[in-house]
Formats: sequence, C-alpha cells, structure tokens
Amino acid sequence: MAIDYRQRIPNNVDLAGNQTLQRALEHWQPRFLDWWREMGPTDFLATEPYLRTAISVDRAGWASFDHVKMPDYRWGIFLAEQEPDRRIGFGDEFGKPVWQQVPGELRSTLRRLIVTQGDTEPASVEQQRLLGHTAPSLYDLRNLFQVNVEEGRHLWAMVYLLHAHFGRDGREEAEALLERHSGDADRPRILNTFNEPVEDWLSFFMFTYFTDRDGKFQLKSFAESGFDPLARTTRFMLTEEGYHMFVGDSGVARVIRRTLEVMKQVGEEPDKVRVAGAVDLPTLQRYLNFWFSSSLDLFGAESSSNAASYFAAGVKGRPDEANFADHLCRDGAMAIDMPDGKGGVTSEEVPLRNAMNEIVRSAYVKECASGVARWNRFIAAAGFKTELTLPSPRFRRSAGAWAGQNVDPLGAPLPGEASAARSSVWLPSAEDRAFVKSLMIRVSEPGQMAGWIAPPDRGVNELPLDYRYVRLN
Repeated sequence: MAIDYRQRIPNNVDLAGNQTLQRALEHWQPRFLDWWREMGPTDFLATEPYLRTAISVDRAGWASFDHVKMPDYRWGIFLAEQEPDRRIGFGDEFGKPVWQQVPGELRSTLRRLIVTQGDTEPASVEQQRLLGHTAPSLYDLRNLFQVNVEEGRHLWAMVYLLHAHFGRDGREEAEALLERHSGDADRPRILNTFNEPVEDWLSFFMFTYFTDRDGKFQLKSFAESGFDPLARTTRFMLTEEGYHMFVGDSGVARVIRRTLEVMKQVGEEPDKVRVAGAVDLPTLQRYLNFWFSSSLDLFGAESSSNAASYFAAGVKGRPDEANFADHLCRDGAMAIDMPDGKGGVTSEEVPLRNAMNEIVRSAYVKECASGVARWNRFIAAAGFKTELTLPSPRFRRSAGAWAGQNVDPLGAPLPGEASAARSSVWLPSAEDRAFVKSLMIRVSEPGQMAGWIAPPDRGVNELPLDYRYVRLN
C-alpha cells in the first residue's frame, strides 16, 4: 500500500514528488515498524501516551500534542529552513558555498558519519525497551515514550539522508541500522556506550543527562557541516534533543531531592537511607561515574587524524563555530594530558586540527559540570556537606590515549591491582544495581509517585501532574 506522505510521514522535503525516494521508503517503513514492535517499548503497543509530534518546523507545528498509540506515531522528516547563500564556516573549504549534493571524494566519509550517528538512535530505544514496566509515575512513563519516539524520528532523519543521497549503498546501510541491536553478541551497535544495559530509571536519567548530551554536541558539530542537508537535518534534531537532556537533568534532581528528604529524617548513613527506600548519594555518585566516563569515549581519541580530516574538508566542525576567532586552525596547538608510559602524566602539544575531539569534549565536560553544580546546590541548601563530582576525563576510558590506563576518579595513575580492588568504590557494584532495581516498582495511578523520587515541579504542556499522561490498556 502506498504511503500518504502528507499524513503518515509529515515532511518538508517533498517526499510525494520524488518517486525513487518513495519506493525506497515504502520498502523501508514496514521493516522499521516490525523493528519497533519487536525491539521498541515492550508490551506497550496498545498504550496511548500523550506525545508531542512534529508536523512542521515552525513553533506551532513542532509542538503538536495528543494521545497516540506509538506504532501509529507520525515519524516525520524535517530539515531546518535553508539559509540563503550559506557558506562553509571552517577548514580548507572556508567561505565556499555549501554542498547540496555529496561531493564524490567525501562520499564514504559522510556515509560513515551518518551511519554512526544513525546507529545511536535505535540503540537507545532498544536499551530502554523494558523500562516502562517499572516507571515511577505516568508522567515519567510518558517522558520515556516521548524520548523513544523522538529517537525513532531521528533514525528516520538519518535514513532519509542515506536514501536521498547515497543510492544503493545508502539503502543497504539503512537496512543494517535495523539489523544491529544493542548488546547483541553477534551484531552489536557500533559504539560501546549504546550496548550498555539501561535496566533501571537511575541509569535512564544518567543516560539522558550524559549520553544524550554527547548527542547534542555531535549534532551541533554536524550542524556546521558543509553538506547542507546534514546540517539542516541535525539543526532540527537539536530542538528535540534538548527535551531528552531535560528529562535526565530534572530526573536526577528529583532523585536527589527525595534522597535529601529522607536524609533529614534518618541521617546521612547510606544504609539507613536505603532502608528508608531512597537512593543514597554514594550510590548515585557511582552511577554518575559510570555514565559520564562511558559517554566521554563517544568523542573519540584526544589526538585524531580523522577529526583533523573532517575539519579540513568542511565535513564536521566545532559546535557554534561562529564563536571561534580562527576558523582555519592551520597553526596553533592544544596542550593535552597524556600518559607518559611510566605510570605518570605528561602534557603534549597537539595540533589544533588533530585536537578537535578534545576541544569538543572539553566543552561537553564544562556543560556537564554546570549541571552537577546545580545538583550540589540542592544538597547544600538542605544543610548537607556532601558534594557530587565529575570524575577526571582520564578515568575508566576505553578509547583514546587513556584507554586501559589505571587511574582513580581524580585522574591519578594507580597500580592495576589497586584500581581493580577499588572499582566497587567508584562504580556501581552488583549489590548497588540490585538495590536500585529493588526500588523500581511501577506506579500507574495519575498524580502518584514512587517513593524513591520527588514529583516534578510542573506537568507537560501546562497540564497538571495528576493528568492521565498515559492511557494504559
């Protein structure tokens, strides 16, 4: 059956006028729906969450709310409005007109970057597919499903680029995006973080705060691209990514607020906090260490010839490139901490183009730290001296110069046996995970909230907290 492009797939890319693209998407869409039924939110196909659907790029069209069954969600394809006479803003192509078609010499590079970004979108849906069974409220269940369907739309965005600009190779890559699965032993997702299990809501909030924030920085880098369809696609994706990070930021804050309420009643001792049914702050710190360090790897190596090539070619820039004074970066260097090979640390001067990953990672770390500072203000205002901290970017790395290096959360090198002995102090133990899972009791009455998390400050779309955000069937 032919797809009604005006209704089933809202878009501003004239799908109805492109017969070749129509045929490709008519072939891919049923497979996507099969994947959603098999790998999407488990046992919630008939559920009707109150979802926001993008039906156009203007403000009114971007925020269209209604109850809808997720398999019937209208996954649209949108590019931000085209900028007249847009020019490449960085690298060796600086000042030249942006490309509306893929330059032949950059075809494999752009395809690989789009596939890698596209692979993260369904991966997060797969990671979170069981969380609906332990949602702490209907409000949170609705937010989970909003994140899920928007990750599905982001997959559509990348698949559109593959189908529209990469011919048979693009179609094959689009098929493969549905064939890899998070954590699969034989066909895992491309990036390790997206193979990590997300089995409880504390992990979900940490993931949406830290890992989706990496997504923001990656999308902002692509939004500078000289390949204009990619830049315009990711600029619109950023409007949705911001909500995902809000879910994480506010979620962690609500866990902390509830913990502080319990601490005022029973004291700071972690065991007493746990007995009272809240997440103790040391456990929260270990979860923070895990997801922050895992997300750091997504930026790549500290010194990268690939990153230098992407920048030089005008393919991938720095977020908010216009804010930098030097858009060529042919000269200059960045001092980066590296292992010295003797169990210590040395500072190495890396050419700016090769340091692009580290430049973006440093901006990411700074933004993550601002959120942690907000959480610490809650703790201080409650009268407690405990502070949450970001571990050093050297800690628990599996990519780049610090991969496999034994360091503590402060970044100090350690003997291997000392690092292994103290890992349960720094990272969630099996006992920690079992305890957090024990708190994950589903709450499905409107306005009610699980005992381990505080209610949000406000509802969705100016609705009250006791609104039925999900119609359970």
